[in-house]
Amino acid sequence: MKCTIVGSRFFGASVLEAFLAEGIKIAGVVAPAADDRLAVAARAAGLPSVIHENPKFIEGSAIPEDTGLIIAAHTHARVSDEALARSRLGGVGYHPSLLPRHRGIAAVEWTILEGDPIAGGSIYHLSHGWDAGAIAAQDWCFVRKGETARELWERALAPMGLKLLLRVAHHARERGELPASAQDEQFATRAPIIRRRIDISEEPPGPLATLVVTAIGADRPGIVNLLSERARAFGANWTGSRMASIGSQFAGMVQFEVAQRHADALTTALRDLESAGLRVVIARSDLPPLESGRRRFSLELTAPDRPGIVQDLSASLSAHDISIEELSTELAFEPARPHQFAVKAVLAVPENMSIDALRALLESLAADMLADMALGENGAQPC
Repeated sequence: MKCTIVGSRFFGASVLEAFLAEGIKIAGVVAPAADDRLAVAARAAGLPSVIHENPKFIEGSAIPEDTGLIIAAHTHARVSDEALARSRLGGVGYHPSLLPRHRGIAAVEWTILEGDPIAGGSIYHLSHGWDAGAIAAQDWCFVRKGETARELWERALAPMGLKLLLRVAHHARERGELPASAQDEQFATRAPIIRRRIDISEEPPGPLATLVVTAIGADRPGIVNLLSERARAFGANWTGSRMASIGSQFAGMVQFEVAQRHADALTTALRDLESAGLRVVIARSDLPPLESGRRRFSLELTAPDRPGIVQDLSASLSAHDISIEELSTELAFEPARPHQFAVKAVLAVPENMSIDALRALLESLAADMLADMALGENGAQPC
């Protein structure tokens, strides 16, 4: 029996290497790009490989005709019915959860997010449903206290996946069939992608000032627009706000960041709103001049609350010579979700650190902290 591996990245390449080491014959490899680690490993082993152009769909033509079993190893593309039909035993994939729990693209992240004490991995039959096919093999492990999704994957779930896929492939080769046990739908949960956003914009020239503006007055339409119009006129960045209407009164607090050369003029323009019936109080602070060879960025981060978020963030940034100049935090509660911990910070970053390197660092932090992040060079409004 020959297997065709459909996958990508480290896990796909690891599966290929493990199968070859175990003497399992490979009919071919299907990868998303020529420079993907799986494709590179296939070429090094002298195996035929196909690059699928559609990132969401594997055509039947991608599967060699002598395929006995399709192995899905870290692929987000759906293996089509036509592709499965070209394989004598169809196909199986590895999902890093105890299916039917955490069906979806972010199973490991949701295992941590939900506080599961036990995690696991499942080999399931590829089918129409989203991770809903019959189970061919499963195993489990404990989740360590304080463990991140990445740590859990690297320590336990990736090695578990290799072992389970090998077990199922040997079973299929020796018996000519696949184990199958239906999933119990009453225990199914979803693990949708946790989206992260990082926006980078141009750094404004000159030093910056922060204005915290409190406005109170009779509630009426257009008050927020009055504040935003004046901020926009001086190129100020609206970095945070808290507003409420209580009875017939409006109360709002807004934080602006603006070039110091415009701070006095913006302060005057905001105070002029008193003629419109608002009582305005403004507190100003100036950021110190940047050291030579550094750039200033603003950072917004939201993550499920857990002990040590600020410590982990500051330690990780400090290890890359990134300092935190300003920091504010807030704890919020949303129904049906854990407490959300929000961080706003101003960072001083080494000038020789490329935008791509900074983006990669923050995306890595976001993945470990299950965070949504927004990043902009200080002074410009993120998109």
